[in-house]
Amino acid sequence: MKQGLVHIYSGDGHGKSPAALGKAVMTAASGKSVVIIQFLKGKGVADPAFLSRLEPEIKIFRFEKADLDYAELTQEKKAEENFNIKNGINFAKKVLATGECDLLILDEILGLIDNGIITVEELKNLLDARDEDTSVILTGIFANEEICMLADEVSRIETVKRKQ
Repeated sequence: MKQGLVHIYSGDGHGKSPAALGKAVMTAASGKSVVIIQFLKGKGVADPAFLSRLEPEIKIFRFEKADLDYAELTQEKKAEENFNIKNGINFAKKVLATGECDLLILDEILGLIDNGIITVEELKNLLDARDEDTSVILTGIFANEEICMLADEVSRIETVKRKQ
C-alpha cells in the first residue's frame, strides 16, 4: 500500500473545507474509509446532516457542544469548548494510532493553533502518532513555515477577486 501523506489546505480564500471534502468523496469512492473531525465550526453548521448520508465510508465528528461559532463565544464558553476540542484531538490521535481510516481530515485544526488551543508541537506529536499508511489533510487559514514543514504537500487557497 502507498504510504500516507500529510496535506495542508490553507489561505484566506474560500474552499479549503470543500476541497478536503472533495478528496474525502474521491477516497471513499475508491473503497477506502475516511474520518473527518471538524473544529471551531459550532453545531449550527448544517453540512453534517448531509454528510451523515455518506456513512459508513465517510464518518464526521464534532466535539464542540456550542451552537455558535467559536469566535462568537464568551471567554467562559470558550474555556468549556477548549476541553471538548482537546477530546477531539485525543480522538484524532487514537484514529491515527490505530489506522482506523485511510484518510483523516482535521478541518480547521490550524485555527486551533491561531486561537492558542494547541501548539505546533502538539500538532507535530499528533501527526507522529499516525500509521504510515494513513493520509491526513489539515485545513485552516494560517500555516506558517513551521507548520508547513510538517506536511508533504501545501496548497494555499487565496481570493483573487471578490464582488463587493
